[in-house]
Amino acid sequence: MSTDAILSFEEAMEKYDPVLGFEVHVELNTKTKMFSSAPNVFGDEPNTNVNEVDLGMPGVLPVVNKTAVESSIKIGLALNCKIAEYCRFARKNYFYPDTPKNFQTSQYDEPIAYDGYLDIELSDGTVFRVEIERAHMEEDAGKLTHMGGATGRIQGADYSLVDYNRSGVPLVEIVTKPIEGAGSRAPELAKAYVAAVREIVKNLGVSDAKMERGNVRCDANVSLRPHGRERFGIRSETKNVNSLRAVEHAVRYEIQRHAAVLDSGEPVIQETRHWHEDTRTTTSGRAKSDADDYRYFPEPDLVPVLASREWVEELRATLPEPPAARRKRLQADWGYSDLEFRDVVNAGVMDSIEETIAAGASASVARKWWMGEIVGRAKTADVDPSELGVTPETIVELNKLVEGGKINNKMASQVLDGVLAGEGTPAEIVEKRGLAVVSDDGPLLEAIDAALAAQPDVAEKIRSGKLQAIGAIVGGVMKATRGQADAGRVKELILERLGVEG
Repeated sequence: MSTDAILSFEEAMEKYDPVLGFEVHVELNTKTKMFSSAPNVFGDEPNTNVNEVDLGMPGVLPVVNKTAVESSIKIGLALNCKIAEYCRFARKNYFYPDTPKNFQTSQYDEPIAYDGYLDIELSDGTVFRVEIERAHMEEDAGKLTHMGGATGRIQGADYSLVDYNRSGVPLVEIVTKPIEGAGSRAPELAKAYVAAVREIVKNLGVSDAKMERGNVRCDANVSLRPHGRERFGIRSETKNVNSLRAVEHAVRYEIQRHAAVLDSGEPVIQETRHWHEDTRTTTSGRAKSDADDYRYFPEPDLVPVLASREWVEELRATLPEPPAARRKRLQADWGYSDLEFRDVVNAGVMDSIEETIAAGASASVARKWWMGEIVGRAKTADVDPSELGVTPETIVELNKLVEGGKINNKMASQVLDGVLAGEGTPAEIVEKRGLAVVSDDGPLLEAIDAALAAQPDVAEKIRSGKLQAIGAIVGGVMKATRGQADAGRVKELILERLGVEG
């Protein structure tokens, strides 16, 4: 895999302004597909959730999924879009192995939702408005699995397998207008925007919104122009980026790559690019087609969609609490300061904390574990906290062990390591690793006597009233018991042993 030349991000920002654009594809969680009665289920055996419509058999006719249309309208409303009273489907013509009809049923010049916006809050509280060009309905393609290569990508593969289970799954594609003015915050804005879209569709209940499954995928467009120039540069489109971190890194990398190309005097090629998470680089895919190359024409087998004002208002009345209002409510309910809550949101653990509180933890306890233990481990592993696999139930169980005196905080950290290593539940790990707190007075007194004998000068200080010196004796006991002593009980016993009032 060839490596493109890049400039440092700082040097790129000194010379150029980035212009962004995003196409976010959202898979809807309807029971059946967009135009067929085949099940819409993730993870089943390949090529089992298909029928004649999905496979493009001659003579079959599609039928529009009403629930998918309703979900699309809800997404449009949540994006502050106008909803078209009349819209049509179109055929987007191209050949690819995962598209058996040789065209994709989509929408072109008449989308169901258009002219919207999202206000995106960045990490420091700055709000950036992203304008939405359109949100249109379409069907997903099948899935190719490339076999025999080292990376699982088409480059270097011996052959590819096609699974048509995904063919025909309902999609809404959300397309932004060109995004200008983000400057050096462009990568951060990219991540925050996709996170906001994912939060919206999950909140609406219209998508499972699991990026690792491809429920939400982002095509990220980047172009650069020299400072002071109005005309846009040539764009590249990094396809199917499926994690928030990857979106941020892909935009950053493309800015650096474009800057190096422009500095060399060569033109930027309008093309699609593939993102490689292992190297955090992109490689060339194919020359990017313009709309004319797809030979769009109205789909003759489907009637137009008529969205009456009454129907749209009925759907508007069913919308849940908007994410921004939900964040304000949760902050008030949990009693977090502005800084504490912003840190929670920026760390991507707001939902996890909410679920942990629902599972029985207090707001302060949930924040302590997610922000104090899990976020740090996620940063070390360079993954999102949700990717570690820690459940709210695990946190509640772990905290109960601490509050019940079974283990202390230091042991709890070891137990959490065991959970992440797949050793079992917290209780099972405590048992397997022999991590229970030693609270029996017999072993504690033996360790205390040994520590006092080893540090007679410290014992005298404690007897003379310098109680802060007790920490040295406690430390000796903790060392002797491998950190498993009940520190509170140790302090009580030391004072009793020395005849000192606590």
